[in-house]
Amino acid sequence: MFVKNDNEFICQNCGKKVEKLKYTSRDHCNYCLHSLHVDITPGDRKNECKGLLVPINVEETSKKGKVIVYRCSRCGKEIRNIVAQDDNQEEIYKIVENYAKGVTR
Repeated sequence: MFVKNDNEFICQNCGKKVEKLKYTSRDHCNYCLHSLHVDITPGDRKNECKGLLVPINVEETSKKGKVIVYRCSRCGKEIRNIVAQDDNQEEIYKIVENYAKGVTR
């Protein structure tokens, strides 16, 4: 079950302050697009892994639009999160380009 959890935070990857999203839960940095493996179900913040989620691809889905595909640097699990309206488009293109080249950071 989705739990709304829209808080500002300091990105563990790039160190920038990430503002609230305001229309849904903020679950990743809108600058570098990294996230943390903190949820079991969206917004619950109950996952004990706490590994850095590294964006490895961006996919287009019919239901959710664009989603960022992450791989956890600690446990290896792959997670998908919806692209936010204010996400860095240049970074999205870099991720897709690198994935096409076989580079997943």
